[in-house]
Amino acid sequence: MTVGVARVTFRLHGNDSLKEKRRVVKSLVEKSRHRFNVSVAEVADQDVHQRTTIGISVVGSDGRVLNSLLDRIIDFMDSMNLADLVDHEIELITLG
Repeated sequence: MTVGVARVTFRLHGNDSLKEKRRVVKSLVEKSRHRFNVSVAEVADQDVHQRTTIGISVVGSDGRVLNSLLDRIIDFMDSMNLADLVDHEIELITLG
């Protein structure tokens, strides 16, 4: 079994409140979750108006497939043009 985890950081320009940030984050999380059927959540920077860090996790048997899926999810989030992609990192963990 392989677990794929991605951490994606976005810069949100023009957000003056956490309410505006929540709208953007909710859109990124919900659209990605529904399109790819994966676990997605905001995992850091909850109190920062101009930045968000989103975590994505997937489980499967082929690490190459999971890596490709995580790449596609990150590309999809970036293509939504809701925020600027600042950084991302992908980690694959093989168990047993």
